[in-house]
Amino acid sequence: MDLMLERPEGLRHAYAYTGGKAFDPHLPVVVFLHGALFDHSVWTLLARWFAHHGHSVLAPDLPGHARSHGKALTSVEALADWVLGLLDAAGVQRAALVGHSMGSLISLEAAGRSPQRVSHLAMLGTAFPMAVSSALLDTARDAPLRAIDMVNAYSHSTMAGKPAYPGPGTWLHGAARALMRRVQASQRDCNLFLRDFEVCNSYANGLVAARQVACPVDFVLGAKDQMTVPRQAAELAAALKARVTTIDAGHALMEEAPDAVLAALRAALARPPVDAAPAAERTPA
Repeated sequence: MDLMLERPEGLRHAYAYTGGKAFDPHLPVVVFLHGALFDHSVWTLLARWFAHHGHSVLAPDLPGHARSHGKALTSVEALADWVLGLLDAAGVQRAALVGHSMGSLISLEAAGRSPQRVSHLAMLGTAFPMAVSSALLDTARDAPLRAIDMVNAYSHSTMAGKPAYPGPGTWLHGAARALMRRVQASQRDCNLFLRDFEVCNSYANGLVAARQVACPVDFVLGAKDQMTVPRQAAELAAALKARVTTIDAGHALMEEAPDAVLAALRAALARPPVDAAPAAERTPA
C-alpha cells in the first residue's frame, strides 16, 4: 500500500505491507513497526495472519528504509509523530501498535503522545533504556558491514531454528544479514545502521511516555535475548502494568519462534480495549 505523508519538507511517499489483503480502515487495525536496519518483511507471517483473520494491517517501512522515501529520522519522538501521520494518511482513527526493538520504543512513544488512538500496545524484544554499547556504535560508524555481522551473532540464539520462519532449516543469520545489508544500501544520505542504533541509544522518554499510555500493554521477550536482556525491561513493564510473556528465543524472536510469537500476539490483541484514561487509573494485568 502506498501512502503520501505530509512532512515539514513536503509530501513524502511511504510504503506499508497489508498482509495480502486490501486495507480497510473500518476493520480493527494493527500497525507493525520494525526494528533497526530492517523493513516490513520481518512481519510477513504475523501480518498475513492478522490480515486474514478479521483485521486490517499496516506494516510500514520506516522513512529512509527500503521502499519509504525521505531521510531517516533521528529520534524516537520524530518517528512516533511519523507513525501518527501514517494513521492520518490511511484514515485510521484507532489502531493496535506492535513494535520490535527500536519499533517497540516508537510504539510506546506514539501511544504516550496520542493515547486515544491506540487500542493495544505490544512491545517485542524491548528494553528501557535501550542502551547500545560503545563498541557496537564505534563498529557501526567505522565498519557497518562488520557491525551487521556482530548484531546477527548477538540476535540469534541458534544457527538455524527448526522449525523457523520462513521454513525449517532456514539459515536465520544469513537471511537477516542479507536483509540488513540491503536496507543499509537503500539509504545513501547517511550510515543508516549507525543512525538507527543512535536513535535507540538516545531515547530517554520511556517512563514519561508510559504514564500517558491508556491501553492494555503486553511485552513479548526472548529468554535468550542478548541485545535487549529481559531484566532490562522490568522497570518499564512495571510502569506500564504490562503482561509479560517470555518465549524460548533470542532477540530475533519473530524468526526463531514464530508460532510462540503469534500466539502471544493473538492473546494480546484479544484483550478488551479500554477507553483512553490516565495510566494511573488502569487496572493491572
